[in-house]
Amino acid sequence: MRSNRSASRRDFVISAGLVAGAAGVGLARTGRASGADGEAADPDAVLARLLEGNRRFVAGTPSLLTRRRPQDFAALAEGQAPTAIVVACADSRVAPELIFDQGVGDLFVVRVAGNVVTGGGPIVQGSLEFAVAELGARLILVLGHTACGAVKAAVAHIDAKDKLPGAIEGLVDAIRPAVRDAEEGRGDKVENVIKANVRRCSETIRRLDPILAKFAGTGELKVVGGVYDLASGRVDMLD
Repeated sequence: MRSNRSASRRDFVISAGLVAGAAGVGLARTGRASGADGEAADPDAVLARLLEGNRRFVAGTPSLLTRRRPQDFAALAEGQAPTAIVVACADSRVAPELIFDQGVGDLFVVRVAGNVVTGGGPIVQGSLEFAVAELGARLILVLGHTACGAVKAAVAHIDAKDKLPGAIEGLVDAIRPAVRDAEEGRGDKVENVIKANVRRCSETIRRLDPILAKFAGTGELKVVGGVYDLASGRVDMLD
């Protein structure tokens, strides 16, 4: 039997205009890898837990939250209830579960080069909407990282005004507005664009209709941005 919380969430999805077929989708909420429904409803508490996990990661003292045994996966085989969504770069050096010292079932991770949202279409937007509307996550963290190759490529090729092969050109176009945002900034241009790109992606998510914008507008959904430092392991949150 579904909880009242799950039922009310489904009512919201339908009223927000999600297609009727998706309204029938549901996952058994058979338990959370860590935390409870009360914590999941408080995005500030979830963010604090992620940052505490990052401090453990930086210190080299990860906790038992990093469960990776087969039995840990088996416990969640019938359903998931992640407390946070992380939109991260596809870079091989960026692993949100490790960076935040989280275990199986804690994070719903969407990874794409340059952690871009604009241009992701129904694949990226639909993934985020599903995690919010169906799985109940109330925190979205857009995670950029230092020395991002996608951002470096965007800066280099926009400056050179040349053309890139295949769909790489489209990826650069998605980052192009952040390059413009950082034009007047002081310091390292690539690092400035990385931050500007995170901020733009966060703002884009807050405005995505019909589901994310409505949740964000009521304050039920918190969307934040941060940058992961590859050298130190530290995540710094952006204002």
